[in-house]
Amino acid sequence: MLGVVNLDKPVGPTSHDMVALLRRLSGTRRIGHAGTLDPLASGVLPILVGAATRFSEELTGGDKHYQALVRLGMRSATDDAQGPITAGGPPPSDDEIGRALAGFVGTQLQRPPSFSARKQDGEVAHRAARAGSPIELPARTVRVEAIELLGVTRAEAWADVEVRIRCGPGTYIRSIARDLGERLGCGGYLASLRRTKTAGLDVAGAFTPDRLIDLAAAGRLGEAILPVASLLPLPPLTLDDAEASRFAHGSVVKVTAPVGSGPHAVFRGQLLLGIGTLSGGMLQPDKVIAPQELP
Repeated sequence: MLGVVNLDKPVGPTSHDMVALLRRLSGTRRIGHAGTLDPLASGVLPILVGAATRFSEELTGGDKHYQALVRLGMRSATDDAQGPITAGGPPPSDDEIGRALAGFVGTQLQRPPSFSARKQDGEVAHRAARAGSPIELPARTVRVEAIELLGVTRAEAWADVEVRIRCGPGTYIRSIARDLGERLGCGGYLASLRRTKTAGLDVAGAFTPDRLIDLAAAGRLGEAILPVASLLPLPPLTLDDAEASRFAHGSVVKVTAPVGSGPHAVFRGQLLLGIGTLSGGMLQPDKVIAPQELP
């Protein structure tokens, strides 16, 4: 098997739990995912099957779309609903919330949550935080393309803010929720999160775990596996049989066709062979699917 499953991860399981499920259903050990989702998050989780695991970097590098609910007026040690949660201050008006949200659009430095899988000097942040010695993680550059305010629901002590976010890779929505609350002076945390698009996949076409289990029981799991070639965000380059053979064996290939430089998805006909970088008419293999791994 070789390809990508558009899985709709439910709230509760970890991304690794979903990888384990596909290993069991497919009978394939070589399973991975592109872009982790926290247990409290749901939505699109691309599951990579077989040699498709080689292309995780390319599939995680594009924009991601989320629908999020931020609770203002409360603070959380984990920046999400896991808590522990403490009271903050009274949330401001809808107009003030909207203006503060607009300030997150663009390229900026973002401090990751203390409870995250990031490492500092070999130590995992969430383990250190749970041990009572949180790590001060350095801020890193992220990009937020757009934030749309969908609505605000108010209670006596808090306000739930529903937003739609489009952002680049590595952006923590938990950090946006936390920082929004701090900018407004009332505190805030991420109450719920659903990823609706990533890696060229849309949640509208995603398979739930139960649906995948049913397909596997009927011997039809292959219906859920998409060709990875259709999802790679790279220009295609087609080789003839002789060129394809050299590329597949890891050799540099001289390309005479007038194509641009840089990374390309490399094909023989409709068959994806891997990824190569073209420079000065020479194609350097970067990631190659071994002949025995091809469908």
